[in-house]
Amino acid sequence: MKDFNHMLEKYAELVIKIGVNIQPGQVLLVQAPLETVDFTRKVVAKAYESGAKFVQVDWDDEKVTRIRYEKAADDSFGYYPKWQADMMEQLAESGGAVLHIKVPDPELFRGIDSSKVSTAVKAAAVAREKYQAYVRSNKVTWSLIKAPTKAWADKVFADLPEDARVPAMWEAVFQMNRVTADNDPVAAWQDHIRTLKEKQEYMNNKRYKALHYRAPGTDLHVEMPEGYLWLGGGDHNEAGNYFVANMPTEEIYTMPHRTGVNGTVASTFPLNLNGRLVEGIRLTFKDGKVVEYDADSGREHLTSLFETDEGASYLGEMALVPYDSPISKMKRVFFNTGIDENASCHFALGSSYPVNIEGGTKLSKEELLARGANVSLTHVDFMVGSEELEIDGELPDGTIEPVFRNGVWVTRD
Repeated sequence: MKDFNHMLEKYAELVIKIGVNIQPGQVLLVQAPLETVDFTRKVVAKAYESGAKFVQVDWDDEKVTRIRYEKAADDSFGYYPKWQADMMEQLAESGGAVLHIKVPDPELFRGIDSSKVSTAVKAAAVAREKYQAYVRSNKVTWSLIKAPTKAWADKVFADLPEDARVPAMWEAVFQMNRVTADNDPVAAWQDHIRTLKEKQEYMNNKRYKALHYRAPGTDLHVEMPEGYLWLGGGDHNEAGNYFVANMPTEEIYTMPHRTGVNGTVASTFPLNLNGRLVEGIRLTFKDGKVVEYDADSGREHLTSLFETDEGASYLGEMALVPYDSPISKMKRVFFNTGIDENASCHFALGSSYPVNIEGGTKLSKEELLARGANVSLTHVDFMVGSEELEIDGELPDGTIEPVFRNGVWVTRD
């Protein structure tokens, strides 16, 4: 790739200025895979150049993670260090920021007892519940970005020669994040955010009370609660600073009413569920709750997900992404929800984001439930969009009008 180092510099600047939008005097925690060390160092440099007070890097090694699941005693997976949860809470309470370079190997836990993974995931979720509440209410600035690792590139670009896979993944990451050799990606993202805001404002002005999804395997009616809000692009943290939580992002999203979901839905992409693949998901909802479920493969991982808590069986998010989005046009499954969800309309099982309802960040869990939001320890997106998807919107007066046809927005004069 021509001038690869220059492209890395531009990408690092983008995630610091647009993703976490570091402010002078702010503390930044970077969570990064060992394989991304060169890129991570550039991110750290850009953070200090932007005025960060201190940057801490927490390195992740999936081989070490795998060793734990192979060697540790069975009774150890319910443990999560309180000091680590406390650290994250203190970072949020002091106005810090977190940058996650998250690219889990889709095959990481192949051959591992699924119950070990589920137990560990739940233990972490319980220990980090307060911190996750800060995340979902924008008390902490956070951004989730991508950078290639060999295992991920080998899975996604298995059709290429081995030595071409990681370079191809870098090219894809740059492309989906609007980083080119001759552009200003920060300016490109500012334009992109404005476009998403236009869709957000359009849907908020419509005030649909329900959406009806139809596609092969899908016939789902989804009601929204009073005071729901569509969001897209990014949002403001508690201090009023704008940040973009997911890079790339092509969605606008809101919350469904917890008990207002009825019908069936079929997934259109594989789901990487904590390093375990689930394919061909089929769910049936009644009064908001999943009452039947199946999958072509990985059904047992869905079972573990639904056992997390009561809220894991309800939807917490609904997001609209046109089938002709830039990532969809790449015609490749990335086995990474943070990317695949931006090629497809999607839902999330588990917790709602309080920011998606008026005044939600000031409400208790009980108050959120009373307003129709879902509360859970988990939040798992799954993709349902395709070129066959149709969505109708129901206006407050009962009028039905098309929102999506053939997987894309219906244009109106």
